[in-house]
Amino acid sequence: MRTTVGIIGAGPAGLLLARLLHNAGIDAVVLESRDRSYVERRQRAGILEQGTADVLRAAGAGERMDREGLRHDGIELRFDRRRHRVDFPALTGGRSVMVYAQTEVCKDLIALQLEEGGPLLFEAEALAVEDAGTDAPRVRFRREGREDVLECEYVVGCDGFWGVARKAIPAELTQVFERTYPFGWLGILADVPPSHDELVYARHDRGFALLSMRSPAVSRLYLQVPDGTDAGTWSDEEIWDELERRFETDDDWRLERGPITQKSVTPMRSYVHEPMRHGRLFLAGDAAHIVPPTGAKGLNLAVGDVVTFARALTHQQETGSPELLDAYSATCLRRVWQAERFSYDMTVLLHRAPAATAFEDRLQLARLERIALSRAAETDLAEAYTGFPFG
Repeated sequence: MRTTVGIIGAGPAGLLLARLLHNAGIDAVVLESRDRSYVERRQRAGILEQGTADVLRAAGAGERMDREGLRHDGIELRFDRRRHRVDFPALTGGRSVMVYAQTEVCKDLIALQLEEGGPLLFEAEALAVEDAGTDAPRVRFRREGREDVLECEYVVGCDGFWGVARKAIPAELTQVFERTYPFGWLGILADVPPSHDELVYARHDRGFALLSMRSPAVSRLYLQVPDGTDAGTWSDEEIWDELERRFETDDDWRLERGPITQKSVTPMRSYVHEPMRHGRLFLAGDAAHIVPPTGAKGLNLAVGDVVTFARALTHQQETGSPELLDAYSATCLRRVWQAERFSYDMTVLLHRAPAATAFEDRLQLARLERIALSRAAETDLAEAYTGFPFG
């Protein structure tokens, strides 16, 4: 099998890249180790930056998002029993975010790919990327019990942290930056309308809490818990009781309870792999970088990577110049590090470290007060949250 671009992974990054290349007249093959049902049920991110939503619309994948997604024009910061709303459009010249689950993005892109695009092979496990440093890289994969080879001009690894793409970059050429956090998020899905019409980020002495949503009828909520926590040790009643404590305010706001349909614990880490390119192998998304979810940047960073690659390859095809492809890693990493910085800042701003002192607690409150009282500080948060420019 032969193609111009071999894409490993049919998450939102790989699927969007296939769509962008299709629209540019560049052929691609997508290899996905899981079946279609798994990909369309895989719960991940739910916040789309302004730029991500715009890219999906331009790619022809935004119709259902605009019909069913929830546009949010701000977030609420909650601390010391007080509430402060950050107004995104007023601070950013009209920018906003969209609440639309990754599962729905994948469903939309899969439907488009199967109807209009090139091959999308489910249950095709990538085993290795070979000859990445040459002009003829290959992806060795297994499907239906047989091994095969996908011969490519370029390979893009959208196969996540545990995938094979990153392993094809020689260790002596790489540098890794990472940080692990001593806490995680206990997340729940609940069949109850959200108790607020925008996301609520709460800093509390007992730990962080986040009120989010997946639809007007389904709430998504999170609690900071110690690293290594087993979600099964928390009863539903204990979860709701703790959420109520951490979201408490001095006004009459109330948290609505409902049946919990899913609970899990997400570890928190920051990770960057440099470079994001070796020869004709390009890394995108979690294959190259991971952010703590506090800043809602993971999916959006992946979108930025594949937009950058698609633009660079289109430029090369149209002009013969490899300039933008050669700059791929540096271009992406500028945006990646800004997102890492913002995600780290939001994490340390809102989470209470296990050994936090009274001095550190007061510093957190002072930082939150600064955002609430300073338009400049508030604008910096709003600009970062709604998204850094692509490229």
